[in-house]
Amino acid sequence: MTTIGSTTPTASPGPHRTTAPRGSGPASPPAPAPAPAGRSPLKGRLAVLAVTLGIFTIVTTEILPIGLLTRIGADFGVSDGTAGLMMTLPGFLAACAAPTVTLATARIDRRLMLCAFVALLALANFLAATAPVYGLVLLSRVLVGIVIGGFWSIGVGLAERLVPAESAGRATAVIFSAVPLGSVIGVPAGTFLGDLAGWRIACAAVGALAVAVLVLTALVVPALPAVRATGPALLRRTLRGVHTRFALLMTFLIVLAHFGAYTYVTPFLERTAHVATAGTVTAFLLVYGLAGVVGNFAGGAVVARRPRLVFGAAAGLTALATLLLPVLGRGPAGALALLVVWGVAYGAVPVASQTWFAKAAPGAPEAASVLFTASFQATLSLGALAGGMVVDRTSPSVVMTLGGATAALVVLVAWLHRAKQPAWPSS
Repeated sequence: MTTIGSTTPTASPGPHRTTAPRGSGPASPPAPAPAPAGRSPLKGRLAVLAVTLGIFTIVTTEILPIGLLTRIGADFGVSDGTAGLMMTLPGFLAACAAPTVTLATARIDRRLMLCAFVALLALANFLAATAPVYGLVLLSRVLVGIVIGGFWSIGVGLAERLVPAESAGRATAVIFSAVPLGSVIGVPAGTFLGDLAGWRIACAAVGALAVAVLVLTALVVPALPAVRATGPALLRRTLRGVHTRFALLMTFLIVLAHFGAYTYVTPFLERTAHVATAGTVTAFLLVYGLAGVVGNFAGGAVVARRPRLVFGAAAGLTALATLLLPVLGRGPAGALALLVVWGVAYGAVPVASQTWFAKAAPGAPEAASVLFTASFQATLSLGALAGGMVVDRTSPSVVMTLGGATAALVVLVAWLHRAKQPAWPSS
């Protein structure tokens, strides 16, 4: 999901209390099942690799249209805003799928669910690659949204069941590293392939990768009976926490700002920054992705201690970069410099948001993960939709300005949270 996650395993907030602090969320759920006995370390590492590659393929699929937006739109004769629906639909569907799948599949083996979602992802990519009309491309993106919400809600918490307890933290970090790597490797590689051979070949290539991941998952991931059931009552209790509500508000604003602007960064680079060739646009997106990895590691290093600082700083830098792009980014050099700032800033956002949700509900990590995924994906799609409506009526520069103004609001909300809620729930 460009989607969501970090290279720092922050989803587990620490030892759980028997009774949750007042206003912070519910009591802790049952302890997770231990890693399967008798499994070799190699098999455990291969299983972690399979989950990591699954998330990498999902992230690549979800945000690949950003690099190919103008090509796909031109092929079907649709506007940039209409082409932006390729980003809008998966987010809305993922937001619905995250809680729905968690509630509906509580007793289904997680290995079977992972295989089913990866198979659906392969089908979605092949459908897009062969679609004769734009409507079928959008149908493929509906399938992608179901995969994002479903796979993410069960996949990211499996590390502790695949490897021994002493290796669970490292394994979780590896799984989350798939998110920035999807931006750094998957999307630029897919965009380059699209420039070289066409966007349909790029989609087919990602579909082939999904098939390979499906085979690996079926071979190396052990049977994983579901052991953590998150019910509607638990989600409702978690939502009542004031820290959770601040997490929802800040995530809504920053993701709306980012994806409202970033979905249309390719038209901005081509038309406003005068980046001459498609290959150069790909290179700019690669630099942005690398900057995002730096931001992800930098934010992850301090976010557990200073979540407000990380969230506020990331939002402030995002606002600065997007507000200045229409002014200082009217040439390739200025645009590239501001993309680096933007990449570093946004790279810290998923880890900051996820950590905030985890600290808001220390006794309900799965419920916090579901709320994080649902809110992130819903706002991603809303941002892409809002940006599309603006870009069709105005210009990419206006989209950047509005995105920057929205990001600036996050800094204010972080300050209000510090003023009104100086203490976090005890973990």
